[in-house]
Amino acid sequence: MLTKAATYEEVYGQFTWDVPAQFNMGVDVCDKHAVATPEKPGLIIVEPGKKTQSFSFAELKGLSNQLANLFAASGLQRGERVGILMSQSVEAAISHVAAWKMAAVSIPLFTLFGADALRFRLQNSGARMLVTDTDNLPKIEAIRDELPDLETILVVGLGRDGDGMADFWNGMAKASDAFEPVVTSSEDAAFICYTSGTTGNPKGALHAHRTMFGHLSGMEMFHDFLPEPGDRMWTPADWAWIGGLMNCLMCSWHHGVTNVAYRARKYDPEEALRLIADYDIRNTFMPPTALNLMRQVPDIPSFGTDLRTIAVAGEPMGAELLHWGRESFGLTFNEYYGQTECNLIVANCQAIMEVKPGSMGRAAPGHVVEVIDDDGNVLGPGEEGEIAVRRDGDPVLLLEYWGNPDATAEKTRDEWWRMGDAATKDEDGYLWFVGRADDVITSAGYRIGPSEIEDCLCKHDAVELAAAVGVPDPVRTENIKVFIKLTPGHNGSPELEEDIRGFVKTYLSPHEYPRLIEFVSELPMTATGKIKRKDLRDAEIAKMDG
Repeated sequence: MLTKAATYEEVYGQFTWDVPAQFNMGVDVCDKHAVATPEKPGLIIVEPGKKTQSFSFAELKGLSNQLANLFAASGLQRGERVGILMSQSVEAAISHVAAWKMAAVSIPLFTLFGADALRFRLQNSGARMLVTDTDNLPKIEAIRDELPDLETILVVGLGRDGDGMADFWNGMAKASDAFEPVVTSSEDAAFICYTSGTTGNPKGALHAHRTMFGHLSGMEMFHDFLPEPGDRMWTPADWAWIGGLMNCLMCSWHHGVTNVAYRARKYDPEEALRLIADYDIRNTFMPPTALNLMRQVPDIPSFGTDLRTIAVAGEPMGAELLHWGRESFGLTFNEYYGQTECNLIVANCQAIMEVKPGSMGRAAPGHVVEVIDDDGNVLGPGEEGEIAVRRDGDPVLLLEYWGNPDATAEKTRDEWWRMGDAATKDEDGYLWFVGRADDVITSAGYRIGPSEIEDCLCKHDAVELAAAVGVPDPVRTENIKVFIKLTPGHNGSPELEEDIRGFVKTYLSPHEYPRLIEFVSELPMTATGKIKRKDLRDAEIAKMDG
C-alpha cells in the first residue's frame, strides 16, 4: 500500500516495490479475506428483474475451490488456457480466481465479440477450456470446428452434458470445496488480455501474477488512497478488459473491498446513477464516453449518490469533463493512463496534488515514466515524443506478447518499454497526452493531437461526442476533419455548423481549427469505448481514392 503523506513528492519518494518470490493472485484476492473477514460481502450481483445476490469472501473461496477442482477434473492443467466469455457475474469472477489458484492462465473475452474476434483469440491462445453461458454459446458453436484445442465448454444454464459441453452449476455441485492452491512464482503467467486490435490482429498481452503489485500503486492513487472505511466498487467497464478486471475488481479485492456486478445490456446513465445510489457505491471507474452520456442527465444531485472517488481513463478526459464533475458530483475526477500491456503507470490524486485540466497526471509511485525520442533519449519539458516506461523491475509490465516475439521486440528500446502514444511532460512532471502515434495530425507543418480539438467541441451544448482526424490534403499534408454526434434535440443544420465553427474559433489556435465538419448518428468505437479514429480516417481516404 501507498504510505499517505501531504505531497505527491513524499508519496512517490518513499515508495519501493516489495514483490515476493512466491505469489498467487487467486489466493491474494480471495482466500486471505476468507480467513480475515469471512462474512464480509465480496461480490453483490445485481440483475434487472431478479433478486440481488450477495457472496461473502468465505463463499467465494468455496466456489472458486469447487471450480478449480472442476477445471482439474475436466483435464485443465498448469499453464493451460481457459477462456471466460461472460459479462460481470459471479461465474466470471470465480473463473479467474480458480484458474489462478491452479496455475492455469485465464483469458477474459468480451461478450459483444463476434465470431471472428472470438475465433482469433481462442485459436491464438490455444485455449483448452471455455466458460460461457447460453446467451453466448451459439457464437462458439458456430466456430467450434475451427478450434481444435478447445476440448471442454462449461455453460451456465445449459442443463445437460455431452458433446464436449457440461452444465456449469451441475458440475460445480459435484466438486469439493476443498482445494490446495498451487504454489506459483510471482513471474508465472496468470492471464492473457488481448489488445483492442484497432490496427491489424489484436495481440495477447501475457501477464504474470506480479502484475497485481504493479497495478496497486496507481489504483490506490487515483482512488485517493483506497481503501477507506465504507469503500465499495462498481464500474460499467466490462471485466473482459484490463481496466475492469484489474483496475476495479481484482485490485479492490486485494484490499477486501466489496464489488457490485451489474449486467447491463446497454449502458444507461440514469440506470447507472440509480445503481450507484441504491447500492451505496463509493468508488467507480468511468470511461469518458460514459461520463459524456451522463452529462445529458438533468439534476444529477437528485439521484442521491454519495461517491468518494471517480477515476477516468480510456480517452483523455479534458477540462470540460473535469469542471462538470466538480459541479455535478462535488468531486475532482482523477484521470489516469495505461495500456493493456503496461497499465496504471500515470495517475492523478487530487488528495495530494493539483489536478491540471487536460493532464493525465504524474508517474504513479514505483513507475519511471518519461517522454523519449526515436533514439530512446529522454526529452525535456514541453518536447513532444513517445511515452516510455523503464522496464527494469517494473512488475506491471507484461511478460511478452503471446506467441509474438517480434511484436514484443518492436516495443522495447534499450531500457524502455515504448507505449506508442505521443505526449509531452511539463516542468512539474505532469504528462499531457497528444494522441496515439497514428492519430497525430500533421497540418501545415504542425503536429496536432486530436484530444484538444475534441475537448473543445464537447464544450458546445449541442455536441455529445466528437472525433478529430487528419485527411490528406495536397497543400497542408492533412486537413483537420471533425465528426460530431449531436445531443438529443439537435439537428445537423448548416446554421448549427456555422455556430459550432464560430464557437471553436474562440478557443482553438488557427492551426487547430477544423476545416471540415460532418454530423453523424454514431461514431465507431472499440469495445472498450474508445473512438476508432483510424476507421474514420480510412473511410475518408477511401472516398478520395474512389
